[in-house]
Amino acid sequence: MPMRALLTWLILMALLFTVFQLITQHSTKQQDIPYNPEFLLLLDSGRINKCEVVMEADGQNFVRGELKDLDTATNKPKSFRVAVPITENLIERLTEAGVPFQFKTQNPMVWQILSGTIPFLLVFALIYFLFYRNMANGSRGAFTFGKSRARLMNRDDNKITFKDVAGVDEAREEVQEIIEFLKDPKRFQRLGGRIPKGVLLVGPPGTGKTLIARAIAGEAQVPFFSISGSDFVEMFVGVGASRVRDMFEQGKKSAPCIIFIDEIDAVGRSRFSGIGGGHDEREQTLNALLVEMDGFDAQEGIIIIAATNRPDVLDPALLRPGRFDRQIVVDLPTLEGREAILKIHSRKVKLDADVQLRNIARGTPGFSGADLANLINEAALLAARRDANAITEKDLEEARDKVRWGRERRSHVLDDKEKRMTACHEAGHALALALTDGTEPLHKVTIIPRGRALGVTIQLPEKDRYTQNRSQLLGMIVGAMGGRAAEQLCYNEITTGASNDIKQATNIARLMVTEWGMSDLLGPQFFGTREELLFLGREVSRSNEISQETAQKIDVEVKRIIDESHTKALNLLQENRDKLDLLTELLVERETLDGQDVQDIIRHGRILTATERKAAGEKPVEVPAETQGATIAPP
Repeated sequence: MPMRALLTWLILMALLFTVFQLITQHSTKQQDIPYNPEFLLLLDSGRINKCEVVMEADGQNFVRGELKDLDTATNKPKSFRVAVPITENLIERLTEAGVPFQFKTQNPMVWQILSGTIPFLLVFALIYFLFYRNMANGSRGAFTFGKSRARLMNRDDNKITFKDVAGVDEAREEVQEIIEFLKDPKRFQRLGGRIPKGVLLVGPPGTGKTLIARAIAGEAQVPFFSISGSDFVEMFVGVGASRVRDMFEQGKKSAPCIIFIDEIDAVGRSRFSGIGGGHDEREQTLNALLVEMDGFDAQEGIIIIAATNRPDVLDPALLRPGRFDRQIVVDLPTLEGREAILKIHSRKVKLDADVQLRNIARGTPGFSGADLANLINEAALLAARRDANAITEKDLEEARDKVRWGRERRSHVLDDKEKRMTACHEAGHALALALTDGTEPLHKVTIIPRGRALGVTIQLPEKDRYTQNRSQLLGMIVGAMGGRAAEQLCYNEITTGASNDIKQATNIARLMVTEWGMSDLLGPQFFGTREELLFLGREVSRSNEISQETAQKIDVEVKRIIDESHTKALNLLQENRDKLDLLTELLVERETLDGQDVQDIIRHGRILTATERKAAGEKPVEVPAETQGATIAPP
């Protein structure tokens, strides 16, 4: 507690105690009377109602009590006090007069003071713990609403450095340059350069934006203040702007320094668009932030680093040069980045010597750093559950499937007909993908229910792909329609299991027509019907820039692509009906087949043993981790 606040509370307590004593003394005012003759006359006349014989510890004794006479001011019995030695004669006279009395021992003065102050101390303690401590947890005190909540992070408090950051090499290099500038500004200023005032870290959730900021705190030799965007806005008007000014005031005293604002979109939303609605308090806070970053009172030596996954909603004035000079994209990690991230997170766990993290990285395209950390943790829990001494690659695969689709639902028992139909559906996917050129290698096909899926067909990409050609996209649609084609071919019936496949195929076909210019009818034109957020892919607004006739042509082209792909899948399965039936039977029997088993059936009509595969000179298919373009049959 600050000394000034402590003194305030002590003075307030003393005033309350003084007022209490004055009120008590006024309400119990006693009249001192002599023993002889007044007290004896009152006793003989029967005017005493009751009394107490008080014996003090220091030997000074007295009698106090109340009379039968009423006080005209208070309409209460009058009180008296008389100093008298306690003798047998006094006791006899009180008894003869019929006055009820009792003996009482009077405590010393110090105990009187304590007995009067203890209640106030208890009340003060209650106020402190229930009110002051509660406010201290949120805003450091009941009278400091306008103070900044920024936390100063010392080097000893944070052990994270750039050794703990992987998969974001470009972002790491740009941030490293800022740290070097702070350590040796003359190196950059000798050519007239100036330090960037602000750096905005932009990227999907879980890619390591906050981790990079913590690594900066661990590497930099300057003060590092961290705060969340939501910490500025309070229920009281003007508090946010006051906290911004106080935060920069603290930074000015510690300059050069770094201030990190996490989730800046909570306070930096655009003031001019309807996105996010209007909020005067938030706008005042944003205005204060704009002025402090690059206004008339611009602060020198303070670098602002902010993080957000919603750059589209930020105010344009916040993003201009002079405020946030740099925008660093922290994207999903590549294959090498995923492998490096897995190595970092596997330091704290015990891996089996045969585990190949490269294989796990190959099988996890689209995973963020947070997803990979969760994968390692789930694998450790699975290994501990079976009392293993180390985490095996099988544990990592199971953890991957669990993170992606959920746990296996062994209790979800299908009857024979549903199980066989699900096996036929997944066998159709597997064969269509394996027999179509340009698709990724098949990794695994299973009919074990997992999450909401009754079965899963998984492809294992050989490398990260940043572009897709038309043949690959059409191959993905053919593979997606393979399940429905298998159902029609084997049972002359269709089920709801192909709903997710149809959705996936339709999305790809529509993008081919409207955005990627892969339609022979419409040509290389853009018919964007929606704007999407940079990273989240959520629809914000719709556009009506295309005519009704063009929209009908788009629908016709999408339907043509899907129909042709479905026909191709149906023809492929019909030509290989024996392999489809064999795959279905093996899936019903074994529940899970790997990619090599499917290739054996296609090439040899049966599953070869390891010795036969070696004799045939076929390279075994690796069995690692995850998939791109996985096809799931929902319940």
